[in-house]
Amino acid sequence: MPVRIGVLSLQGDYLAHGAMLRQLPGVEACLVRDAVELGEAQGLIIPGGESTTIGKLLDRAGLIEPIQQRALAGMPVYGTCAGLILMAQRIEGSDQHRLGLLDMLVARNAFGRQIDSFEAAVPVSVLGDEPVRGVFIRAPYVVEAGPGVEVLARYEDRIVAVRQGVLMASAFHPELTNDVRMHRLFADMVRSAPSDGR
Repeated sequence: MPVRIGVLSLQGDYLAHGAMLRQLPGVEACLVRDAVELGEAQGLIIPGGESTTIGKLLDRAGLIEPIQQRALAGMPVYGTCAGLILMAQRIEGSDQHRLGLLDMLVARNAFGRQIDSFEAAVPVSVLGDEPVRGVFIRAPYVVEAGPGVEVLARYEDRIVAVRQGVLMASAFHPELTNDVRMHRLFADMVRSAPSDGR
């Protein structure tokens, strides 16, 4: 049986995530726009985009509490860029809508504005010696990670990827590269999760 991974599809680069997931054998990608579609997924990716907008749309769609409940019950969740922000419990200078799943403090647009976007080689500890090509677009970073949060990657001594149990987040966009390793890592987390929270 393939694992069914949902991609939150309210705003942002969700189509690129779906394309990456479809490259992985034994993985089925689906769009998630409401609680019914969320209920059909065994894992969830929260894409990049505009975190304030996605947060408002999550609230409007009535998805914040269902995602929180599923994650707390064991459904793996992976957030990229804006998704990392939305998964944080604390956001510097912001009271925006969020999921608040990861024990961390994040800074938004921490690497500069859109014009300051860049790509860099980023070593990710759990992926072996070959670094990933990190695409940073108005990217956040993790200012403080709680004691239960595993740091997976740093760039210029800033935390840019973390994992806490079945939750994972990265400040960069793996879906905008040809490297499927971050998505494969998440798919493996979904396969091995003790429960998907349903």
